[in-house]
Amino acid sequence: MVAAMQIDVATTIAHMADQLERMAGWLDKARAHATAKKFDADTLLTARLAPDQFALVRQLGSACDTAKLAAARLTGKAAPGHADDQKSVADCQARIADTVAYLRGLTPADYARAAEAKITFGWMPGKYLEPANYVVNFAVPNFHFHLAHAYAILRHNGVDLGKMDYLAGLVFKDL
Repeated sequence: MVAAMQIDVATTIAHMADQLERMAGWLDKARAHATAKKFDADTLLTARLAPDQFALVRQLGSACDTAKLAAARLTGKAAPGHADDQKSVADCQARIADTVAYLRGLTPADYARAAEAKITFGWMPGKYLEPANYVVNFAVPNFHFHLAHAYAILRHNGVDLGKMDYLAGLVFKDL
């Protein structure tokens, strides 16, 4: 049962920060691709996979928001606010960097009471999720949903990304 499982929320949030840094690197590759193909990289921000899905700019912002709000809900530390007004790849990278700085600025002590948090949402008044259930069944899947869509939009538009751009950070040890 997920509600009873033990999770290391600090490690989970650190993983999100790592993935956001990778996402910023994808935008570097998007710029290089646009330069090579002689178009403005900022035009990619309006790209989407389907008419009823979020554009790249919103996928990037949603990944940032999911990570910072997960950390805020678990630590009780206010997350930085970001207007959804990014107009350029540089604006998006600044938002990512600001989110990562917030996540990296949290200490293990900040997570000391995370297991006791009651995670609430405005769209579910009078109800809450236990932290493990929230992290495993909402925060992590939602984060990767938006991350994967940002990746797919960039790939769909010809940016040279591969699986290791998503999975980077693996540290193999000798047997």
